[in-house]
Amino acid sequence: MRVLIAEDERMLADSIAEGLRGEALAVDVAYDGEAALERLTVHDYDVLVLDRDLPGVHGDEVCGRVVEQGLMVRILMLTAASEVRARVAGLSLGADDYLPKPFAFEELLARIHALGRRARPADPPLLERTGVRLDWAHRQVFREGRYVPLARKEFGVLAELLRARGAVVSAEALLEKVWDEHIDPFTNTVRTTMTKLRKKLGEPQIIETVPGSGYRIP
Repeated sequence: MRVLIAEDERMLADSIAEGLRGEALAVDVAYDGEAALERLTVHDYDVLVLDRDLPGVHGDEVCGRVVEQGLMVRILMLTAASEVRARVAGLSLGADDYLPKPFAFEELLARIHALGRRARPADPPLLERTGVRLDWAHRQVFREGRYVPLARKEFGVLAELLRARGAVVSAEALLEKVWDEHIDPFTNTVRTTMTKLRKKLGEPQIIETVPGSGYRIP
């Protein structure tokens, strides 16, 4: 899942981003409304965590533009106001959910996951293919019953390949979904991660390289 945090309180934004990355999510951060809109036109996000009181372009306007342009991103609006009328106003602008500040990180994470499931078809709790089983809830992977310890990015890459159900996934698509905007698009990070993932999964190899196209688990 790829998430954009649009929040002008830098310490809060960076703290949220760090916590979400620790949950194997790809996260970008924008500290004002203009930067948020720019990123939304460049990347396909599953969830936008949007502070309503952004400087520059107000959060309400950001929300309105997302709706007008028909972007598929789900919006979780944050605000310091907790009154019912403030919540109603935010939802009437097109936000999908609303969370008043201060909030517990666990609740924020749960709401992001809930919105992410609505942003695209829900994945089953277990993804299985070719003897590999990926358990979302416990962040665990098994190959023929053998536990396979994976780093966050390795887990994310494997999840995208399993989710594709045999279709080819390009390196560009993996960069888009598993990494954030700070990754160099010309890097060999995907290839390096794939090498480590294949080694951990063991023999026989199940991840195929399709020359000029990407990778797949047939």
